Amino acid sequence: MVKAYLRYEAGAVFGVVASAESNICYDCSGKLLFSGALENLSVWNVKQGLCVKALAPNPTASGARPAVTSIAWMPSSISKVASGYDDGSIRIWDSVHGICETTLNGHRGATTALRYSKTGSLLASGSKDTDIIIWDVLGESGLFRLHGHRGQVTDLLFLDSGKKLVSCSKDKFVRVWDLETQHCMQIVVGHHSEIWSLDADPEEHYLVTGSSDLELRFYKICQNMENGSLHDVKPNITVGDGDPGPSKWDILRHFGEIQRQSKDRVVTVRFNATGNLFACQGAGKTVEIFNVMDEREALRKAKKRAHRKKEKTLKRRGEVAIETKDMNSEFGNEGEIRDVTVSDTFRLLQVLRMNKKICSVSFCSIAPKSNGLATIALSLSNNVLEVFTIQPDKSTKTHCIELPGHRSDIRSVTLNADSTLLLSTSYDAAKIWNPSTGSCLRTIESQSGVCGTFVPGNQYALVGTKTGKLEIIDVGGGVRTEMTDAHTDTIWSIISVPDGSGFITGSADHDIKFWEYLLVKKDGQASEQMTVQNVWTLKMKEAVLAVRVSPDAKYMAVSLYDNTVKVYFLDSQKFFLSLYGHKLPVHCIDISSDGDLLVSGSLDKNVKIWGLDFGDCHKSIYAHTDSVMAVQFVRNTHYFFSAGKDRLVKYWDADKFELLLTLEGHHSPVWCLAVSHNGDFVISGSHDRSIRRWDRTQEPFFIEEEREKRLEEIFESGLGDAVESVNVLKEDPPEQEAVGVAGKQTKETISATDSIIDALDMAEEEAKRIRMHEVGGRGAQVADLPPNLMMLGLSPSDYVLRAVSSVQTNDLEPTLLER
Repeated sequence: MVKAYLRYEAGAVFGVVASAESNICYDCSGKLLFSGALENLSVWNVKQGLCVKALAPNPTASGARPAVTSIAWMPSSISKVASGYDDGSIRIWDSVHGICETTLNGHRGATTALRYSKTGSLLASGSKDTDIIIWDVLGESGLFRLHGHRGQVTDLLFLDSGKKLVSCSKDKFVRVWDLETQHCMQIVVGHHSEIWSLDADPEEHYLVTGSSDLELRFYKICQNMENGSLHDVKPNITVGDGDPGPSKWDILRHFGEIQRQSKDRVVTVRFNATGNLFACQGAGKTVEIFNVMDEREALRKAKKRAHRKKEKTLKRRGEVAIETKDMNSEFGNEGEIRDVTVSDTFRLLQVLRMNKKICSVSFCSIAPKSNGLATIALSLSNNVLEVFTIQPDKSTKTHCIELPGHRSDIRSVTLNADSTLLLSTSYDAAKIWNPSTGSCLRTIESQSGVCGTFVPGNQYALVGTKTGKLEIIDVGGGVRTEMTDAHTDTIWSIISVPDGSGFITGSADHDIKFWEYLLVKKDGQASEQMTVQNVWTLKMKEAVLAVRVSPDAKYMAVSLYDNTVKVYFLDSQKFFLSLYGHKLPVHCIDISSDGDLLVSGSLDKNVKIWGLDFGDCHKSIYAHTDSVMAVQFVRNTHYFFSAGKDRLVKYWDADKFELLLTLEGHHSPVWCLAVSHNGDFVISGSHDRSIRRWDRTQEPFFIEEEREKRLEEIFESGLGDAVESVNVLKEDPPEQEAVGVAGKQTKETISATDSIIDALDMAEEEAKRIRMHEVGGRGAQVADLPPNLMMLGLSPSDYVLRAVSSVQTNDLEPTLLER
């Protein structure tokens, strides 16, 4: 009889506040802040510091989900937000109900820029594939594709009530597009490096661009052009340092430059909602806040500057300065307006300096109630969101969202005996979680924790650090009670003894130590505190990477840096077996519940299954495409999980040596995993700072079916690559600017095309059958033609219409153009 297994599926994902790859964005009310958290679009209540919703796309056939790369809020809506993903797709969400309203597919690379028009009816998207697509939000379809840039599109901006679009790219050019004629009407050059961001004030007077250059470039926006047709007009090229021959078609006129304080490249430039401030975020740890003067103030500064210059000139000539009119008098003639420079209009207000690298900034659309000028949110590289109130003389931090996640990658995860608590360690903290809900219960300061375990009773936990110290944590109080110098080098492994009398540590200093628990009442303390005492030490010849004890406490297995696994008798510490065969150091090991099998994972990408009776290798499996970082058996079974740097978690049968499942979801190498006591769920921790729970379902599956499914996925992925290559070959290289179809061919559009063609063929056959019945029945009374069950009793036209209407709106055009 064929053996059936129970399937594991992706469950909760927690520990990520904001990803470095995505921007952040406020909603129109200023109460909610959107951040990309890997594949989730997290909705944060800033004042409460809580994640009210996590919007995640549906998984693909392999179970993976694309990561969020860009976010844009719809200005005219109270609930609509768009998110772009690294697979090129765009999803429009209803943030109130938490549902995806539509999915737009058109880009062949990651979506890098999103921007709504002021009315919210149009959405522009830019991608790594160098294309810009204009989407009809209400019609849920693409309007057209704009070719022209030769590098990744980094930012977009609508002008003139959505009639024009400004784009910037890594190709060092700024392009102005007329969307009514789908024509590039101006190319702005002058930057000496890649342009990363652009923005305009709400009144559309000025546009600023930021690049890797040391200065910000400003342009005046000229909306009033002479009447004429834009057809057959070549794009005018405007030089940044001044327009030698201004064209009547020029939208952007060079205004000037301002030197930046930071030497890092610009990441984001954004104006606030009122237009009196704009922020320039660099790739480092600073954000420069500029004050935007109104026209009257700018003219006053220009007149003062002109007056000082005139006085200096007169003094040099030895003449007496003539009294001028009062500075506060009305002025504004044409000559004085031309004297206004960019330094008169934009003034550096202050510089925000953070302790960590800044990934994204976003102004709140609502002005603060206090005396502040604006509220700005910052996303930091250490998985933190911070909110500041900008005042004329300083900036004050008002909110900080940091508790729901680690500041660095997660090095270990450990479950307690009944799997109700989860301990995770990272560079600067250890956290206690509820694995069922994903809520963070305690955060304890720690020094580079790399391993941990719970003490029986769940009152205390132990953390081994990179410096060789052993930390004792009070779980209930959430504090570190003691720090012991246990080893002289990194403690790579901590494992409790099955009888609960103590625990064993393995370190890079070549020592294996057994410790016992003690309760000691220290001076000045009312109650006893737990401490530890070393009982015996076993010296090894190489660094110890992992230690495991068999459930019957008979054997102790030790993996060493010399690519071997040594097995000792635990009670006498006598040598029993040496397991060799790996070509690189064995990073992880585990022993089955019955003590019959030992599984080892190595940096050589292989997993080996050993018998503990004679030390023979049952099977060597090429398990991952990168180093194997963790292995663990499911209790009372011979099934085990493995995790690797290839971002995958895999489920194996150690008796049949078969791969059962591949769990995709992590976006970075997986460092650690933990299996619950009854195998109901698995926890994995990753370099992407996420903790993922994989839940066991009641859905059975068979090995043969999974093998066939994996082959189909390989075939379909190859088919998708073939479609992309065919599309690339069919498309001619774009000229200086060109317009194309917005959608793209996907596996879904190919299958939809086949279904429509099948429907047309069947409808044609049915139409012939109906005509033959009508011809044969003339002049004679015949029975009615029975309906065609294959067509569900529908007429030929209705059946074809049914097939066409089953195609999603945004896929309809590429589906009909497929053949």
